[in-house]
Amino acid sequence: MKDPHDIILRPWITEKSMALRELGKYTFVVHPKANKTEIKNAIETIFGVKVEKVNTINVRGKKKRVGVHEGKRPDWKKAIVTLKKDSKPIEFFESL
Repeated sequence: MKDPHDIILRPWITEKSMALRELGKYTFVVHPKANKTEIKNAIETIFGVKVEKVNTINVRGKKKRVGVHEGKRPDWKKAIVTLKKDSKPIEFFESL
């Protein structure tokens, strides 16, 4: 089993993700090869909460140009975690 901190890379903080927080949904950037079960176990271990559901999205990196040179940002994976109704909120997000 992987270390939970290797699976959950960082929180994803945007206006939309902060609005979802009121519904008990929290957004994270996760390891691209992590599956939903690994993400659920990692969130429960790190934050001590009860996870009801995990939705994942594979995000393709954008193409970028600087003059004649073309490049591409890396692909990444986003997870939206829904907590159970009787679970406490994640304290990290409450301070934002």
